[in-house]
Amino acid sequence: MASRQFATFEVADQLFGVEVHTVQEVLSYNEYTPVPLAPPAVGPGFTDDERRTIAEMMAKGTYGWILLATKDLDGTFERLQASDAEVVQEPVEQPYGIRDCAFRDPAGNLVRIQEVR
Repeated sequence: MASRQFATFEVADQLFGVEVHTVQEVLSYNEYTPVPLAPPAVGPGFTDDERRTIAEMMAKGTYGWILLATKDLDGTFERLQASDAEVVQEPVEQPYGIRDCAFRDPAGNLVRIQEVR
């Protein structure tokens, strides 16, 4: 019987796996299409000026964001701070009940990390 391989990840203390059918090793740099971390403004509620402003922000990397979670917020913060990441907010208890911190990635996208309790 052939063995099966899985790529695994954990979300909210639940372990998930995706079966890996093929793995491709990348040996050289290849051009790629960046995918924004947040969708651009679409719909009838935005003016052309607002859409243009959002497109400019996305081009500079100041529009996208991502939210991550960890059980060890302080340890994660210390490791990121030691790597010279741009600190936006040190770990703090938010009034809406979570504890989190924030950084900017090299492209300027906001990365928020919250503590899993």
